[in-house]
Amino acid sequence: MTVSQGCYDIVVIGAGPSGAVASSLLADYGYNVLVLEKEHFPRFSIGESLLPQSMEFLERAGMLQAVIEAGFQYKNGAAFSRGSEYDCFDFRQKFSSGWGTTYQVQRERFDKILADCASAHGVDVRYGQTVVAINSTTEGVQVDVASQDGSLFQVKAKFILDGSGFGRVLPRLMQLEKASTLASRVSLFTHVADNISDSGFDRNKILITVHPDHPAVWYWLIPFSNGRASVGVVLPRELFSTIDGSESEILQRFIAESAMLNDFLVNAEFDTRVGIIDGYSCDVESLYGDNFTLLGNAGEFLDPVFSSGVTIALKSASLAADVVHRQLQGLEPDWQTEYSDPLMQGVNTFRAFVEGWYDGRLQDVIFATDKSDQVKDMISSILAGYAWDIKNPYVRVPSRLTTLAELCRQ
Repeated sequence: MTVSQGCYDIVVIGAGPSGAVASSLLADYGYNVLVLEKEHFPRFSIGESLLPQSMEFLERAGMLQAVIEAGFQYKNGAAFSRGSEYDCFDFRQKFSSGWGTTYQVQRERFDKILADCASAHGVDVRYGQTVVAINSTTEGVQVDVASQDGSLFQVKAKFILDGSGFGRVLPRLMQLEKASTLASRVSLFTHVADNISDSGFDRNKILITVHPDHPAVWYWLIPFSNGRASVGVVLPRELFSTIDGSESEILQRFIAESAMLNDFLVNAEFDTRVGIIDGYSCDVESLYGDNFTLLGNAGEFLDPVFSSGVTIALKSASLAADVVHRQLQGLEPDWQTEYSDPLMQGVNTFRAFVEGWYDGRLQDVIFATDKSDQVKDMISSILAGYAWDIKNPYVRVPSRLTTLAELCRQ
């Protein structure tokens, strides 16, 4: 039997970064907010390398100090290797103003910290709750929820936000999904005891490595503060389908094919199950509708290569909270111009860089030996997450990347 469990101003699906930040901001506005999370925290999640732009959104939501006190691995940039080529970007040296450092985080701890902060802001966070249906009402929405114990209940709200990430609850329930314009790729990943003793390895930076024979295959190595690291490989779906072996065997085989990565991880202990995400890029018909909006990965996920996922999630949460507030105050905001267009400004900048990475343009820029300091600072800003700074020529007109790549190749 389905029972009613009251009315809220706002229901948020998912207690991950976007849901936690959006719900906290809305609670600070004085709204009664319920967060429904399918899993129980802490729980494993991939995507551990934050971008400095994220710090601004965490600070606004009143969560930054808790993150600072958690003792996560300090991060000041990104390093890239391709064969014998190597370059790094120090995010403190960038075109855009703002934070130049951040952290590399174990997401199970990081996400729990943010969710706990949301609770401290007065948000009702409930775990083990799955949203199974949503229906419009004259006052807003009715949400049907299945608890982990098998019971069913309903809640009503004036507005609902979907921060369910790859769960993509509202896109599935409301038939909003559409194919991504990006090629289908597979990611294999795990956490290891890295045992890296090489003094040439910079634990303050994520390392992105290009496969020696397949330019579209790349690896990440994200060190944590406790001697462990996240390591993964991304490869085209058609290449993955030709390879035999378990996920663990395939991952370690690819690592062995990269001299630098193999040298760094020669003593690593692969003591954790290898995960896989197949065909992760996704898109939707619309980011908003009557009394609902999509946050972060629930709307669109591009690619993990520049660690943009959490930054986009937090940017969407910060934007959406303000627009929801205006709507509930009866101000009739324009969701296209006040939410979708501003959010997509940065998403499209990241998209241009993702496309440029895979077609080789951005790789040629990154590994160019004679790029100017000014250009490097502009690229560094985008890699640091400042993809909404339209003063940056490569944000204002992302297609400039093509001309830059041609100059670097000359």
